[in-house]
Amino acid sequence: MIQEELVALIKSKVMDELSKNENQNSDLGIFDTIDEAVQAAKSAQKKLCLLDLEKREVIIAAIREVCLDNAALFARLSVEESGMGRVDDKVAKLILAAKKTPGTEDLVPSVQTGDNGLTLIEQGPFGVIAAITPVTNPIATIINNSIGMIAGGNTVVVNPHPRAVNVSIKVIELINDAISKVGGPKNLVCTVKEPTIKTSQQLMSHPDIKMIVATGGPGVVKAALSSGKKAIGAGAGNPPVIVDESADIEKAAHDIVAGASFDNNLPCIAEKVVILVESIAEKFMNCLKKQSVYLLNDTETSDLVEKIIVDGAVNKALVGKDAAYILNQIEVKPISDVKLLIMQVDKNHPMVYLEQLMPVLPIVTVSDIDEAIELAVKCEQGNRHTAMMHSKNVDNMTKYAKAIETTIFVKNGPSYAGIGMGGEGFTTFTIAGPTGEGLTSARTFTRKRRCTLVDGFRIV
Repeated sequence: MIQEELVALIKSKVMDELSKNENQNSDLGIFDTIDEAVQAAKSAQKKLCLLDLEKREVIIAAIREVCLDNAALFARLSVEESGMGRVDDKVAKLILAAKKTPGTEDLVPSVQTGDNGLTLIEQGPFGVIAAITPVTNPIATIINNSIGMIAGGNTVVVNPHPRAVNVSIKVIELINDAISKVGGPKNLVCTVKEPTIKTSQQLMSHPDIKMIVATGGPGVVKAALSSGKKAIGAGAGNPPVIVDESADIEKAAHDIVAGASFDNNLPCIAEKVVILVESIAEKFMNCLKKQSVYLLNDTETSDLVEKIIVDGAVNKALVGKDAAYILNQIEVKPISDVKLLIMQVDKNHPMVYLEQLMPVLPIVTVSDIDEAIELAVKCEQGNRHTAMMHSKNVDNMTKYAKAIETTIFVKNGPSYAGIGMGGEGFTTFTIAGPTGEGLTSARTFTRKRRCTLVDGFRIV
């Protein structure tokens, strides 16, 4: 009992000392400079480490609750500020992130015993983590990263995309407020009032940042990997989906439209190109007409491609826009509300190789499964991110999986099943293909620590 009281007293004194040094300018994680944000997060992380896992779970539960309660608000503000995506789909993403991001249960210790004693291996925090978040999935990424990183015993400094700064600040403020209400440390999640490329660079190079988690395009991932620090990179993808002759064609058409149109194709895992085996192409296109799609004719396709591809790159002004808005660029109005535009192109068309991030889906027809797999590997371009297939042929699925080598491979379902929406498994919005961590979770943001007791504590 005396020992327990002594430990409690030490903890209390340490917490008091840390509180004296805490930046009083913000209790909700919003600061003027990167250095202020990092120092606040550093102080908060020391306090977090004094709490047991049960208290961490109380904090995580508070984050989940506030994000679920405000999912509709966050979704609306995100679409309004960024001009990207669909509110209803963003609500679904935020609920998914809040509910299915793993907490401390992901931190599983291991023990080895033998003639020479006992060794315990546990997951310890890195410290303060820098999180660079994208405009495509700004809030889902913040929620996902906050839960996973705090579960691992870390604090996080977020550098949001400038086109989603206001909604990001709102989310971070509410997360910190929720944590404070359950007795957790202040400033577990921090950011700056005016994030820029410069603040991103300052954050990644800050001496008190122990890990960088970059979610976004190849540029930000390259910067993170060049930092000289432990870096996790979640980069671009161009996920292809193959439909072979054994597939349930009607279901395949439904699932592909559901996945490719979800949040206007902003998720990096979404179907970006469809490759059909010739023998089922006509049937698939007929099934596709029953969905909420608009089939572009050759002239419309040509006109729209000129709007989408500018100087060899995707026109950012159209990224994440509604299908009707994009179609209006060539002065074509759909008869009814459509979610996805379909263009039939050949395998050499530039749309096949660009990560368009908009509800415009190129479809290519090839002679057989071998040509389909060859093309899929080519257009995925070695990102090793995500691929899909609709098939009942185990041999074809196996051949494709071995050839494509992606982090996520979804069979007979929409792409988002690969991150736990309608499929088994946990969710993440930081899928680290370039650095090999795969679908990130709390354990990703920890380091293994070994404790060895020599010649002791064996009972056999």
